[in-house]
Amino acid sequence: MSNDAKVSKNIVEVLEDGKKGFDHAADKLAESNRADLAPMFREFSEQRAGFAAELTTMAAAYGDEIDEHGSVKGTIHRGWMAVKDALSGSDPDGILDAAEQGEDHAVDSYKKALDEDISPELKDVLRRQMGTVQATHDQVKALRNATD
Repeated sequence: MSNDAKVSKNIVEVLEDGKKGFDHAADKLAESNRADLAPMFREFSEQRAGFAAELTTMAAAYGDEIDEHGSVKGTIHRGWMAVKDALSGSDPDGILDAAEQGEDHAVDSYKKALDEDISPELKDVLRRQMGTVQATHDQVKALRNATD
């Protein structure tokens, strides 16, 4: 497996985790007094799905196959989010806190990926995607901070 494929696989896992996490958060927010945030979180989920598809298609063009299943770490995060939901009664503050933690992980993963020895084409795609991921992180963090 090429280094591009390894890096792409890791980022696709992070993106799949984010997609599932944002879907879960949207469901919980829709049931809360912050249902107004659910559509935004669904958009974030769709964004992550689009980024994963872009990387998977790019890898396939080079003959690499990328597994599109979420990572163990992401499953643990979603599991933690479910526990936190149970404890907080799906409190929007807890959901936003968990989402912001997930976004911290996504931004960190992109930074690490960009430090790897990868092709200029992949680096360009990751830089562009990271800009959007960072903006989403900042938006989620601002929402979380607004509820403190």
